[in-house]
Amino acid sequence: MLEAPGQVLRALRAAPPDQVVEAADRVIRSVLGASRMDVFVADYRISGLWPVLGGDLTDGGFLACHGVAQRCYSSQQPVTDTDDEGRCRLYLPLSVWGERLGVLLVELPAPVGADTVGRAADIAGELAVVLRAADRGTDRYRRVRRRERLSMAAEMQWELLPGRGVSHPAFELAGQLEPAYLVGGDHFDWSVDEDLTVTALNGSGIGLAAALLTAVTVNALRNARRSGGSLVEQAELASDTVYYQHRGRRYVATLLLQLDTTTGRVRAVDAGSPHLLRQRGATVTPIELEQQLPLGMFADARYDVQEFDLAPGDRLFIVSDGVWSADPGDRGAYGERAMARAMRSTRLQPPAEAVGTVMRELHAWHADADLRDDAVVVCLDWRGPVGRGDA
Repeated sequence: MLEAPGQVLRALRAAPPDQVVEAADRVIRSVLGASRMDVFVADYRISGLWPVLGGDLTDGGFLACHGVAQRCYSSQQPVTDTDDEGRCRLYLPLSVWGERLGVLLVELPAPVGADTVGRAADIAGELAVVLRAADRGTDRYRRVRRRERLSMAAEMQWELLPGRGVSHPAFELAGQLEPAYLVGGDHFDWSVDEDLTVTALNGSGIGLAAALLTAVTVNALRNARRSGGSLVEQAELASDTVYYQHRGRRYVATLLLQLDTTTGRVRAVDAGSPHLLRQRGATVTPIELEQQLPLGMFADARYDVQEFDLAPGDRLFIVSDGVWSADPGDRGAYGERAMARAMRSTRLQPPAEAVGTVMRELHAWHADADLRDDAVVVCLDWRGPVGRGDA
C-alpha cells in the first residue's frame, strides 16, 4: 500500500501525460480505500465542471454530483456528501498557486474523519500540480474543457495565457476572456518575479488578424521583461516591434502595471483603452491615468510611468474596451451604467469568482445575446505588503 506523499507523487509523475488521471485512480484506491474517483475540469467559459473519466455516475446522478462539485470549486474547500446507503463522496479542489483547475471526486464506503480528508486534500494538491504539467504534453484535458470548437484566434489566445489566476501572500489575481470560444484580440498576461507585472491588451481588428497582432505584442513585452527591462522599456520595445511590422496601420491598446509587493506602490503605463478601476469597500472609482499612444501607432514612441498606491483590502479591476463600452443599442454603455454595480456585488467573492460575476452581468446587459466585441476582465486583490523573504 502506498502511504507517503512522496510515493503518491512519484506514482503520478511516472504516468504518461494522458494517463495521469488513471494513475491517480489507482493511487487513491490504494491509499484511501476508495471505491471510485473522477476528476472534473472547468470549461473555458467556466460554465460547468466536466468528468475526465466519465465513469458511472448514475447512482445519485451526474447533475447532483456536478452541483456539489461546483460548490467545492467555488468555495475552494473540501465538501462531503453522504448518500442513503452510507457511502461518502468527498470533493476536493484541484488548484495550483491559486489557479483553479477543477475538482477531485473520491467515493468512500463510509463517512470519514478529518485525517482522511486531510490526506485526500494532500493528494488532490499533488494531482493538481501534475495535471497542470501534463496539460502541456497531451490534448486530453483540453478536449474535456471545450464544450464547443474554438476559433483559430481563440485557440491562440488561450494558449498564450499564463493561466487564469495566481495567488501570493500579498495579492490574489484572476482573469477571464470572452467570448471564450471566439475571442480575437483581447488578452491579459502576468508574471510574478518579486514584483507582479500585469498587462491587458486589445489588438486592433477582429479574428485571427487581431490575435496574431496581440501574440506579437505579448511576446515582445515578455522578451523585454525577461531581459530585465523596465516597464517603459517593455512598452517601447513592443511598440517598436508592432510599428516596424505594420507601419502604424495596426496597433495594440495596452495597460501595463507593476505592483511592488513590499509596499503596494503601483507603476503604470497607460497606452490605450483598457480601463482601471479601484474598489475600496463599497466604493468603485476609476484610476485616472494620462492616456498615452497605443503600442505600434508611431515609430520610436516614448512612454512615461505614472504611480499610485494601494491600501490593504483594495481591489483593482482591469477591463477592456469590449467591457467598458459594451452597448446593446438601447441601454447605454455597460461601463457607464452598470459595471460599478456589478463590481460592488463581488465584494465577498474572491477574484476568480468576481471576474465570472462581472462577465455574467455583461452577458445579461446584452440580454444574453452574443457579445459584439472581445472582452477581458482582470481582478486583483491587494492583501498587504510582504517582505522579500516572506512570499
